[in-house]
Amino acid sequence: MYAIQIFAFKRTSCRLLTLGIALALGACAVGPDFHRPAAPASQDYAPNGTPASTASTAGPDGGAQQFVRGMDIPGQWWTLFHSEPLNALIDDSIKHNPDVAAAQEALRSAMENVRAQQGQFFPQVTASVDPTRQKTGSVIASGVVSNATLYNLTTAQLSVSYTPDLWGANRRSVESLVAQADAQRFQLEATYLTLTTNVVNAAVTEAALRAQIVATQDMIDSQQKILDANRKQLALGDMGDVDIAAQVATLEQTRATLPPLQKQLAQQRDLLAVLSGRTPDQDIQAKFELEGLQLPEDLPMSLPARLVEQRPDVRMAEANLHAACAQVGVAFAARLPNISISANGGSAADQMHDLFGHGTSFWNLGAAITAPIFDGGTLKHRQRAAEAAYRQAAEQYRSTVMSALQNMADSLHATQSDADALVASSRAERAAARSLEISQRQYAVGDISMVALLNAQVTYRQAELTLIQARQARYADSVALFQAVGGGWWNRQDVAASTGFNASK
Repeated sequence: MYAIQIFAFKRTSCRLLTLGIALALGACAVGPDFHRPAAPASQDYAPNGTPASTASTAGPDGGAQQFVRGMDIPGQWWTLFHSEPLNALIDDSIKHNPDVAAAQEALRSAMENVRAQQGQFFPQVTASVDPTRQKTGSVIASGVVSNATLYNLTTAQLSVSYTPDLWGANRRSVESLVAQADAQRFQLEATYLTLTTNVVNAAVTEAALRAQIVATQDMIDSQQKILDANRKQLALGDMGDVDIAAQVATLEQTRATLPPLQKQLAQQRDLLAVLSGRTPDQDIQAKFELEGLQLPEDLPMSLPARLVEQRPDVRMAEANLHAACAQVGVAFAARLPNISISANGGSAADQMHDLFGHGTSFWNLGAAITAPIFDGGTLKHRQRAAEAAYRQAAEQYRSTVMSALQNMADSLHATQSDADALVASSRAERAAARSLEISQRQYAVGDISMVALLNAQVTYRQAELTLIQARQARYADSVALFQAVGGGWWNRQDVAASTGFNASK
């Protein structure tokens, strides 16, 4: 008899659950459906158009760089600088940087939240066993056949509950969480891009600082020799104290520029250590020189419509907009009637060995329809708040797009202007070098004094410093441009492979 009742309970439960699932699958999802914002209509980044290339000059890093429209870049864009030590350091940084590890865990957390919410599509089944010992008053009939006032009662039951997703509230919740996971994925991409650009910029800065320190030390040596020569002339009566004082002031001013350069170099080494997941006391084997880097000849220039597809920050803002859109549907569905289905079945007996015996079974089936009648406007205002948050996300997306276009335009302008500056600095350096060469020949035949020769050397070193800074600016501009177009993350597979998740393409 008990087996027949359990069978009837299971059969009826299955029918109710099947009906509920059918209702859920056939139901609509209330609220606005998300549509991706239209791409910008702009076709360039300057009123008069962007030139096809930068200026060029002779010498290291002086070649023209071409702006290639629609150029695709590798996921490991830093390899275009052709520095093996740099490639190795970036690979090491990606593996050990704590910010990257934290972003990966945040993505995994978002993925698990999606899967947890998806579980609400299915019936919730629980089992329980409840052994108790109770005493009732003698004037109240006991719930067991013996009418004893002190007895044991053991209840074992299986409970099934299911809430059909009639209005798509759960689907909208899952949609919102998937969009949030997408946003976290692009946050991870942005973390990768920020890390790699910081490492490359730190390496370029270190290389430039090393060159500036060498040039400054050479300048100090030249000025010291000038001072020594002046003091000899002073002893011979050919020069006054004023001239000596002026030369001392010049020398000390140059010496004063050396400690800040050395400080900056030490700080760059600390930065590289931390970016690679080390502490500052741990040495980095790689040492960077400008001669060990190669300036890329081709630079990417993505049109605005493509740029919004490539920028992690824009894609993250779009995902946040999608999540806010889905939350409007969740808030709307909360104001509508809902259905819940429940079923329980089990056995209760006063003796454990009688559990599941004849006459101990019970079961019940139920369905409930609930609808909000009066809540003081809570649900209405929650829906309005969700709609306002959606409009806010839309404006934030628009602001992010505009900032991305500005960033791209600024990078292009900087690349052009700094290339022009490098041309001017290169000309000045060549002129100073020519002057020094002439001065050396004149000194060799006795036409000028050593002081004049050393002054020419100082002028050359100053022009050399300016040229080093101009070369550094060109490298930094190239790095900024690769960052502005998104860093080629769409050509990398390691992020998706490391997380096992790709919510959207």
